[in-house]
Amino acid sequence: MDPCPFVRIVIGSLALKFPAESKLPPATATFDCKIKLRGFSAQSTTIPAFIQEQEAILDNRIHACFNFSKSELVKLVEKSNVRGKPSCLKIEIYGGKVSLGYLKGAGKLLGSVSVPLDLKSLENIGHRGVVIQNGWVSVGGSTAELNLNVRAEPDPRFVFQFDGEPECSPQVFQVNGNVKQPVFTCKFSFRNSGDRNLRSRSSLSEPSTSTSCFGSCTSDKETPVKERKGWSITVHDLSGSPVAAASMVTPFVPSQGSDRVSKSNPGSWLILRPGDNTWKPWGRLEAWRERNGELGYRFEIIPDGATDAITLVNSTISTKKGGKIGIDITNGATPLTSPNSSFDLSSGSGSGSDFGSQPGSGSWSQLLYRGFVMSATVGGEGKCSKPEVEVGVQHVSCAEDAAAFVALASAMDLSMDACRSFSQKLRKELRQQDQE
Repeated sequence: MDPCPFVRIVIGSLALKFPAESKLPPATATFDCKIKLRGFSAQSTTIPAFIQEQEAILDNRIHACFNFSKSELVKLVEKSNVRGKPSCLKIEIYGGKVSLGYLKGAGKLLGSVSVPLDLKSLENIGHRGVVIQNGWVSVGGSTAELNLNVRAEPDPRFVFQFDGEPECSPQVFQVNGNVKQPVFTCKFSFRNSGDRNLRSRSSLSEPSTSTSCFGSCTSDKETPVKERKGWSITVHDLSGSPVAAASMVTPFVPSQGSDRVSKSNPGSWLILRPGDNTWKPWGRLEAWRERNGELGYRFEIIPDGATDAITLVNSTISTKKGGKIGIDITNGATPLTSPNSSFDLSSGSGSGSDFGSQPGSGSWSQLLYRGFVMSATVGGEGKCSKPEVEVGVQHVSCAEDAAAFVALASAMDLSMDACRSFSQKLRKELRQQDQE
């Protein structure tokens, strides 16, 4: 199935230029920016500043990105038509720390720039994208000028939907608009406490405890359980071959004197991919409960042959409303594959070793992530959640690539339950027999 069309508006190469008479410390001043677009959260960045007689050294740094699915783009166009004016990208510039004592000082609004967006024209954007604004423009309310590059790029993504909660061993569909087709099945199970052999494919592909999905989410009180451990989910292709897995390797335990998992002692998962007839670690997900009640998480990639993992994202999610785990690397290396590539995920891919020469298949090329990588929805605490996963096309060259992100999404969703207060009762699918 073809990927879903997405559009990405990229804002980069931001820099300020002031008249020669401005009292600006040479080569040291930075200013803060807020980049706003109606319907999206504001994004913040810092930008360099120069005086007119200095040579402005501009880089290609990307400062912000806004992503639209086709349906979101259509809705924004409709709202813009109702308002009778086009959507605008607004860049507000504030005095930075180094600029204190110069111009308007730290935290004070210096001025702003508005860039009109013809969203209607972006509905059928070409493969190469389009430049919306490029070069120096005047900053309203100031004598300064702002250099900016605003462009729209196609950003196709594979989209996957779970038809149930991860602990209910759901089927996973690839979707495009109103069309969907099954591509994976997930199997939730408990690893035996004595089973430490994560390299055995069979130890993860065959669940040690059967689970059913007739229970409901509850928040009833129970006698506190000392730890939550042994959770595992295996992703299979339609032929029944395991193509990815997520295994809880560090139990989720409450910190001393409390009933929550703390950041100083998080629980963790290994995200595994098959290769050379065994499981190989691909990534590690850690999760904990912040003091303010939010779910904290960190995801790291584990490259083959590397001694250190590489952190891709470190953030938080509301436990009440839920949210998204997102990996978006705006300044990265060369894309793994062509943005216009496609892959038949329903065909099955067999062993990971069959794709050893392909980009992104268990090699150092896993580090070459660029742009949008993935996102996955995470339901709030106690709420029934069916994750939706988006994966950038350039990061999928085989079914195992996509399955690894599906396994990560499952682990992230299950971490919301694993980090719940230990004074609360989990649904029965998440309780082992010795906890009943």
